Amino acid sequence: MKRHLLAFLFATALVCVSALYPSGRAAAAGVHVGINVTPPPVVFSVTPSVVVIPGTYAYFIPGINADIFFYQGYWYRPYRGHWYRAHRYDGPWGYIEPRRVPGVVLHIPTDFRRVRPGHERITYEHLRKNWRRWEKERYWDRRENRRGHERRDHRR
Repeated sequence: MKRHLLAFLFATALVCVSALYPSGRAAAAGVHVGINVTPPPVVFSVTPSVVVIPGTYAYFIPGINADIFFYQGYWYRPYRGHWYRAHRYDGPWGYIEPRRVPGVVLHIPTDFRRVRPGHERITYEHLRKNWRRWEKERYWDRRENRRGHERRDHRR
């Protein structure tokens, strides 16, 4: 009788385990320790303007002591070797894994703050309404080409 009871309990345990883990894999346990460190806030007295970074469709906020970039609808900010992303230029900032940061943002030229003559400041509202169209129509590429022709024509 004891054998039948033990066999029954063992079979029941197997059924329960296989129901919980249908793939047949054993459960894995892990510990994740994270420190919720976010970048310090940047206080803006007015809504900031941005400047397009030549050769990209990424934008940055000039005149502040932090690197804040806009690209394809999100704001990105490096801080202490980590990347953060937000829906707004002033946060709230959430940690983003480096593999999820767009390559354009990861590889922004180091001299991006050197704004060339002729690169206008774009209001936040103008950027918000137009960035998709500018990217789709390659607006900045065409504009740069036009400027290059104007410079060549001016030298003649």
